[in-house]
Amino acid sequence: MTYILGISGYYHDSAAALIKDGEIVAAAQEERFTRKKHDEAFPENAIKYCLSEAGIDASKLDAIGFYDKPIVKFHRLLETYFAFAPAGFLSFCKAMPLWLGLKLFIPREIRKHLPKFQGPILYADHHESHAASAFFPSPFTRAAILTIDGVGEWTTSSFGVGNGNKIEITKHLRFPHSLGLLYSAFTYYTGFKVNSGEYKVMGLAPYGDKDNAKKYAQLIYDNIIDLKEDGSFRLNLDYFNYCQGLTMTNSRFANLFGGPPRKAEKEITQREMDLAAAVQDVVEEAMLRMARHIRKETGEKNLCMAGGVALNCVGNGKIIKEGIFDKYFIQPAAGDAGGALGTALFLWHQILDKKREVNEKDDLQKGSLLGPQFSDREVRRYLDGIGAKYTSYDNWDDQIERLVELLEQGKVIGFFEGRMEFGPRALGSRSIIGDARSKKMQSIMNLKIKFRESFRPFAPIVMEEHAQEYFDLVDPSPYMLRVGHVVENKRRKLTEEEQKLWGIEKLNIPRSDIPAVTHVDYSARVQTVDKVRHPVLHKLMAKFREKTGCAVLVNTSFNVRGEPIVCNPNDAFQCFINTGMDVLVLEKQILLKEEQTVEQKTKDYLAQFALD
Repeated sequence: MTYILGISGYYHDSAAALIKDGEIVAAAQEERFTRKKHDEAFPENAIKYCLSEAGIDASKLDAIGFYDKPIVKFHRLLETYFAFAPAGFLSFCKAMPLWLGLKLFIPREIRKHLPKFQGPILYADHHESHAASAFFPSPFTRAAILTIDGVGEWTTSSFGVGNGNKIEITKHLRFPHSLGLLYSAFTYYTGFKVNSGEYKVMGLAPYGDKDNAKKYAQLIYDNIIDLKEDGSFRLNLDYFNYCQGLTMTNSRFANLFGGPPRKAEKEITQREMDLAAAVQDVVEEAMLRMARHIRKETGEKNLCMAGGVALNCVGNGKIIKEGIFDKYFIQPAAGDAGGALGTALFLWHQILDKKREVNEKDDLQKGSLLGPQFSDREVRRYLDGIGAKYTSYDNWDDQIERLVELLEQGKVIGFFEGRMEFGPRALGSRSIIGDARSKKMQSIMNLKIKFRESFRPFAPIVMEEHAQEYFDLVDPSPYMLRVGHVVENKRRKLTEEEQKLWGIEKLNIPRSDIPAVTHVDYSARVQTVDKVRHPVLHKLMAKFREKTGCAVLVNTSFNVRGEPIVCNPNDAFQCFINTGMDVLVLEKQILLKEEQTVEQKTKDYLAQFALD
């Protein structure tokens, strides 16, 4: 048996992944254990979990892989600082202590945290890790590979081909010309947190006025990005500050778009909505051109994607809808966390030349359910220890009957079952669920449970076999990485007055038979639920459909704003008791809010999480 541990860390979304003879055993982000969102620290807790899942200690590891090459990245930083000197002096002074004290000495840090490990420590290029994370778990024998993010060492986007047990990256776009950094610049400018709030920009975009967004997009094309037909591009660095400063944009950028950046938590205006729509349109166009060019260049019929920009599910949906490739696999942990998995698989297949077996249908990601799970005995021991009131069920059938009753009553349920998800999406194991038919569900979840901005949409989960009754999906979407649209016969026709509404006024207008998950442009970030990956959730949804005729539920991540997705029963209970959630499911235990005591609440619960 050969065990390989993959590690990502020290920038954002540190993670660990363990494979055994090429099979994925476990993977998790460090944030889930430390409760610090996007935790960049050495993934000590994630590693400990991965080893415990396999029942081994570090002495049994045959190799450890790190997801990028620090020396090459350090060279890029130095070269960039020197190119802009003396403008980047403050940023340089802030960065150097971290590099000289920690980031250049990865082997030392690994061996300090894992003293029993005696094997080799190897490195993959950042975009090799992304590419490996996309292709090797895919169901394809052959596929084109596209990676897009902010920046790795020097690369910001790349493409190549995966064949059997090998990947080859053939073309790169280099820093500072980056689609990810362009999107992050607008994330910063519209008042959201870089490397965290990009998905908010994506959610805000549909509120933009089409004419205004078109004008802003033209400003971007005329002044900021020179986008070629093949998807390659150059950015006009006169408008940015990320090479040399501590911000993403500068005064010239502000002058172009009519004023300074929005301050965090200040009111979102129509300008931010229009800018979000504009940059989303530009990025989608770049992604489409890249995909078309890659299909032409490689001749491959399948496409695998990774990198932070691959989490832009609207862009993914456009690529898929255009039918550029026949089949697609997008790594569920497409950002830096997924690099831990990618580097482990890269060592196994690319370096050790181990065979890879696929069937062209089923991926090897195991539903991305690769994190910790807890037995009913462990759950009951915890609940008894804190004096919680609960009902325990002997089987899922009886419990599901009760849960359907609660859903029909409009209750919001924290659903904690099975292994925790790897990646940024809650896929039904650490989820908050509700009735998608409810006109009030979106505002209830946003304001009373998630405590987040009201404009942000919620995602639907739909039984895979009924997905096309509700959404214009061609293929299943098990990882919530593509956007579809509600089909015409499920939509509600808007009145003339409703059609005249602008911006955030559009929010509370029901648009379909499933208003809680229908965005203002009829889009939805869809997850299809099947019997294999999610047998319990699928059974629950089937019973709900039997009772109501509806095969769709609301699904959002089990956390509050700024908090990582819950990992263990204590995380789940604390989120449940301190929010407006009505019901908590902890495996085969159901807790009702009205049966708990006020004394169980945590003082200043929300204050412990920094706003994202």
